[in-house]
Amino acid sequence: MKLSWRALIPLLIFVGLAGFLARGLFLNPTEVPSVLIGKPAPLFTLPQLHEPAQTFGPAEMQGKVWLLNVWASWCVSCREEHPLLVRLARSGVVPIYGLDYKDDPAAAIGLLQQQGDPYVLSVSDGNGRVGMDYGVYGVPETYVIDKQGVIRYKQIGPITEQALDKTIVPLIKELQR
Repeated sequence: MKLSWRALIPLLIFVGLAGFLARGLFLNPTEVPSVLIGKPAPLFTLPQLHEPAQTFGPAEMQGKVWLLNVWASWCVSCREEHPLLVRLARSGVVPIYGLDYKDDPAAAIGLLQQQGDPYVLSVSDGNGRVGMDYGVYGVPETYVIDKQGVIRYKQIGPITEQALDKTIVPLIKELQR
């Protein structure tokens, strides 16, 4: 019995699809590429969490390397990464600014009072518009922003010790040179 090449087409399609799906099983979901990497951080002006009459925006950080951490008091993963952010803040390696995302300001302030406040300051993004501009998939997310205001790295999900020690801190030190 002879097999025609037409009979092999479904088999080849199946093998190709199976290969793509198998490759996807080994991808890291926290390494979703961001279209913002290498582009200027979106500008905003938002009220400060602790001083709502005062505002803050990325334009104030020109000439400095800094982290923008998107968080919320209702976010369980944010609470997991919080001790690492506190440790990083105490090290003085980089200033950390918080973007409190779709949160109740009183609950956010309460959390920071309970667990420590790693942020130079936090701003309140109550309606989530700034988060959308940054392409936030969900909290927490963290951005490394360079001296020119360009996003150089995006961490989706909670920061881990490995990500902090092997990726984020070395990148920050390189950018600060």
